[in-house]
Amino acid sequence: MQDIELARIRAGAVTLHDARRNERREVLLQEFEIGVYAVTQEQLSALIGEGEEHPHPRRPAVDVTWQRAIRFCNAASEWEGLDPAYSFEGEDVIWHVDADGYRLPTEAEWEHACRAGSSGPHYGLLKDVAWTAADGAHAPRDVGGKMPNLFGLFDTLGNVWEWCWDLLDPARYGDYRVFRGGGFADEAWNVRASVRRGGAPRMHHDDLGFRVARGGFDAVNEAQGWSEAADRERAAVAGPLPTGWTPRR
Repeated sequence: MQDIELARIRAGAVTLHDARRNERREVLLQEFEIGVYAVTQEQLSALIGEGEEHPHPRRPAVDVTWQRAIRFCNAASEWEGLDPAYSFEGEDVIWHVDADGYRLPTEAEWEHACRAGSSGPHYGLLKDVAWTAADGAHAPRDVGGKMPNLFGLFDTLGNVWEWCWDLLDPARYGDYRVFRGGGFADEAWNVRASVRRGGAPRMHHDDLGFRVARGGFDAVNEAQGWSEAADRERAAVAGPLPTGWTPRR
């Protein structure tokens, strides 16, 4: 299997925006590692035996559910003799925050890594750093085909959306998880460092993949901008849900 190439991201801070609640919060991040590239078809196939019939060594894996991305992370950890970051209780996934194995980045980690110190919507001219609808692509392009950001990461904008660990909005969307970054068929307005989208853990799309992160933390049920307690607080809505919201399980 191709090695998973990681970049070390220094400690820093990022501001996240919750548009529905009209809230902004600053997240202080400890040092962590994140994939230089999105996980490829060949890497996915080699570790969990699923994916394309003829997996490509440089093309990002797509049509990947959040659940399958979690399984890949644990398989990569076991392959390298690391402590798996996740365990399962039925359909529920438990993140062992102190584990040193591979995992999905938190939303705060992803945005901090994507921005690489920039404050605008893009870390460079979009035509130079991201595959978007302007390129006329009909499928994901090989990873690393455009310019990296200042952290040395490729394709955090454009090419494929990328799953994160966090819940999108548990009050409105239940167990939907966040994905970030925009894809090859998206217009420029949708390919920005701050754009948030999400889907159910077993949902998949032809422009949705993921990249992995690593880093364990001395904490329980919280790390890098995420906490189980905050998820419970965000999910609490008194009374019936408004029209159009995802019904509670």
